[in-house]
Amino acid sequence: MNHRLCLSLLLAVLIWPASADVSRISLFALFKDKAIIQVNDARRMLAAGETSPEGVKLISTDTEAEEAVVERSGKRETLKLGVVVLDNSNTSRDKVVLHADERGFFLSDGEINGHYVKFLVDTGANTIALNSETARRLGIDYRKGVAGKARTASGYALIFGITLDKVKVGDILLRNVDAGVIDGPQPETPLLGMSFLKALEMKRDGDRMELIQRY
Repeated sequence: MNHRLCLSLLLAVLIWPASADVSRISLFALFKDKAIIQVNDARRMLAAGETSPEGVKLISTDTEAEEAVVERSGKRETLKLGVVVLDNSNTSRDKVVLHADERGFFLSDGEINGHYVKFLVDTGANTIALNSETARRLGIDYRKGVAGKARTASGYALIFGITLDKVKVGDILLRNVDAGVIDGPQPETPLLGMSFLKALEMKRDGDRMELIQRY
């Protein structure tokens, strides 16, 4: 085989999209005619008409509706911001089913370090977030955490980065979860943020949401 043929074959391998099993796909960020799509553990910036190495093609975006249409395996589907679409889910895994309240919020009973709390699911929060009064009630010495600043509805406030020993929602238990304690009354309800949710798979259908633990 001559060098020119070898080079042609190598280029074909490099530029041909690799086929891969897509078990998780979500819309991470949205722009006009572009989107960042999370495919399994990889984030792909795609323009309309472009296909990721995993075979996910971006068809169109709608910034007002906060959604994008993609195509994979010849089928089109609509992705919503913050919602993970799953394939081949294992129904034997621990999961929690939540239903939106009249305001459209998803609330869940849970525990922090063995103490009861009511969580508000918030995919826009980087970590679990709770106010200082709640932290004291739970016996958390949050002032030993890393101090910083956080923007709240009433302005800037001190925030302390800490690690929670245990966080539980339903039968889903995670250990050593990052959290932030805001010095003040906000948030009124502890936020179940991405430091917990990133370890789960999320499925939403209207006012119904499933949180599924990954193994």
